[in-house]
Amino acid sequence: MAESSKDELLQMIKRFGAYLTVKISSFFSTVFQNLDSRSVGAIAGLAIAIVFSWRLLRSPSTAQRRQPKRLGTRPSSSGSDSHANTASAPSGVASTLEDSKAQNVVDDFFQPVKPTLGQIVRQKLCEGRKVTCRLVGVILEETSPEELQKQATVRSSVLEVLLEITKYCDLYLMERVVDDESEKRVLLALGDAGIFTSGGLIKDKVLFCSTENGRMSFVRQLEPDWHIDTNPEIISQLARFIKYQLHISPSRPERTAANVFSASSLEQFFGCM
Repeated sequence: MAESSKDELLQMIKRFGAYLTVKISSFFSTVFQNLDSRSVGAIAGLAIAIVFSWRLLRSPSTAQRRQPKRLGTRPSSSGSDSHANTASAPSGVASTLEDSKAQNVVDDFFQPVKPTLGQIVRQKLCEGRKVTCRLVGVILEETSPEELQKQATVRSSVLEVLLEITKYCDLYLMERVVDDESEKRVLLALGDAGIFTSGGLIKDKVLFCSTENGRMSFVRQLEPDWHIDTNPEIISQLARFIKYQLHISPSRPERTAANVFSASSLEQFFGCM
């Protein structure tokens, strides 16, 4: 069915070519009467070049069309046929493999590039360069200052994000503590986690106070681009003064202001969960 359609198309093209040849010949015969020998030679050379190019482009397809006919007229046994099929198979397989490799290259080229954690941090922080963050419930496993009297444990899942923030931002950590021993436990836990060595954080940027209002006063004085906290009252009171805030809460409360965002954890906000 496909071969008959190709043959009909080929015959139509030949008839159209013959028609054009007659018309062009009649045209040239009229023009040649008014041309000198140099112009006639130029036109003849152009015609020869066109015919040669057409035959050159036509020859591969003609050879492919005639090849099955030669194979059909040549006597051959079933063994020779299978041998011919086997011989022709590797070229087809190689062509398929090359097409597959080329497609893989194209797919890899147009595959969207996954952003790095550093790029995500900068994007999420809206290019903010100064960040203040509460320790309890965000960086530490403990959820209240009273628990720090017994122990202080850095959350392992937040370390990667925290260290990336210290590379890009001026980070201050702060917490309300009940006694001096709690301060020592917090500093020791941060040091053991490698925050002071791997990141850009120093101990002088870990601030302690004895009241919640003291922590809010720290934030007001530092004037950060972002403040991260778990206390909804502090978030609400600072909304007028701080450009952006992140409220960490397991319940994911509704946004209280346009510049206040919420997440269940710091790493969840940056898409690391």
